[in-house]
Amino acid sequence: MNFYRAVRAVADASGSEPIDWTAVTESAKAATEPGSIDLDEAAIDRYRDDVRSARDRIRSVGGVDFDLPETIEVQHRHHWIDANVATFERVLAEMDTEIGMLGGLVRTINTGSMALSVSFLSNNVLGQYDPLFLSDSDEHALYFVHPNIERIANELDVDTARFTRWIAFHEVTHAAEFGAAPWLSDHLEGQVKELLADLSAGNVSQLDLTGVDVTMTAVEGYAELLMDRTFDAEYDDLRRKLDARRHSGGIVTQVMRYALGLGRKRRQYERGKTFFEQVADESDLETAAIVWEKPANLPTNTELDDPSLWLARMDC
Repeated sequence: MNFYRAVRAVADASGSEPIDWTAVTESAKAATEPGSIDLDEAAIDRYRDDVRSARDRIRSVGGVDFDLPETIEVQHRHHWIDANVATFERVLAEMDTEIGMLGGLVRTINTGSMALSVSFLSNNVLGQYDPLFLSDSDEHALYFVHPNIERIANELDVDTARFTRWIAFHEVTHAAEFGAAPWLSDHLEGQVKELLADLSAGNVSQLDLTGVDVTMTAVEGYAELLMDRTFDAEYDDLRRKLDARRHSGGIVTQVMRYALGLGRKRRQYERGKTFFEQVADESDLETAAIVWEKPANLPTNTELDDPSLWLARMDC
């Protein structure tokens, strides 16, 4: 790590936009050890086998018809930074933002904040299903950040191979959702664009915020359900330890989680999982998968807290 270079990149931020994305990438990488992905062929094969096993189990047990993304990568942290800075740039380009007379100062602050956020995330993300949000590509991608998986498995004192397999199941469940619901990417993009348009106009639309939150709660909750119901080994200790980790950390970690909205993401996991568990327990996994048939089948904000209302609306 080179913190001087990280700070220097932010200080030298330039251009006419509110954020200098080249400086974000340079600063985040300078502040982040990439980690090693010097894996032998057997280790790479384990990732491939885990992904294929997850696909087959989710298809058979979950009753979801989908294909895997064409791009499946084992990455280090700098690879993840490159992929996600491009996504952040595309998303934030949707905002019509003027930086005004204090443009240089505003650009520096924005660039530094984004670089700090990207660096923090790159050190904590384990795996990621990437629908290549707001891009011109029809391809999706699946990433595993191996140095983080290895580090956190050691911190949790769990077997790395079993932990990696569990993470693979979680990420493949997201591939199942987006594969089973070709409309989902466009639906989410539309919601995000409406939200960003409101923010650009200086408005905070609670309706738009709730819409995005409800969709993401369904996405995360269904993934949690499938992850637990299809994983082909014991996972209670993995679930318990990872949940405890989500609630732990020093003051800096907690502040970063709050600033990045990770507390909201955790609530989405928990609220969505509770909804889908009740649906599956009262009916079955195939009934839960009805949610991906069309946008109208997504639960409403009220139904998330009362799954019986959703089941009644779906005539189940």
